[in-house]
Amino acid sequence: MSIREQLIREVQAIEPIDDRELESKHLTLEFLNTAEELFDEDLVEHHITASAFVVSQRGMILHLHRKLGIWVQPGGHIDPGELPHEAALRETVEETGLPASLALPIEIFHVDVHPGPRGHTHYDVRYIVSSDPVDPTPPPEESQEVYWFDFPEALERCVPTMRGAVTKLANEMSRRTLED
Repeated sequence: MSIREQLIREVQAIEPIDDRELESKHLTLEFLNTAEELFDEDLVEHHITASAFVVSQRGMILHLHRKLGIWVQPGGHIDPGELPHEAALRETVEETGLPASLALPIEIFHVDVHPGPRGHTHYDVRYIVSSDPVDPTPPPEESQEVYWFDFPEALERCVPTMRGAVTKLANEMSRRTLED
């Protein structure tokens, strides 16, 4: 199965939390079905990006984005030869300094379509990543404003367009706790 086919399958399986995610799901599927190039930010104005909802017993990680000045989850562009879930994990480690692993099963948890810098569009596929509940240690070139927040605090702190995603994550983590 190609990466395109895998992404389509995973996005189709998403149960949207709100109208924003429903619209993002439709737009992402349209993009995946029609775009020639999925990942290269230098070749196309629209591309897939990857990000991570980092969770532990302490809650979830948010960082103050260096360029945008908003509280969001770690994430970014997908490097050549990299799979989206690998990019989400790499960006987590690079931006937070946290030891992290992809939560199982490895599948897209949430999607969001939003404007990126330089006038292009990000089709962001989002994964759940687990970490030890230790303090973040971002490298000097990354935002130093990286913290654990419980879910009510994260809802207050995050950019408003992320509130549905944080609610969905809180519900998922509560469900997983009940299953354990």
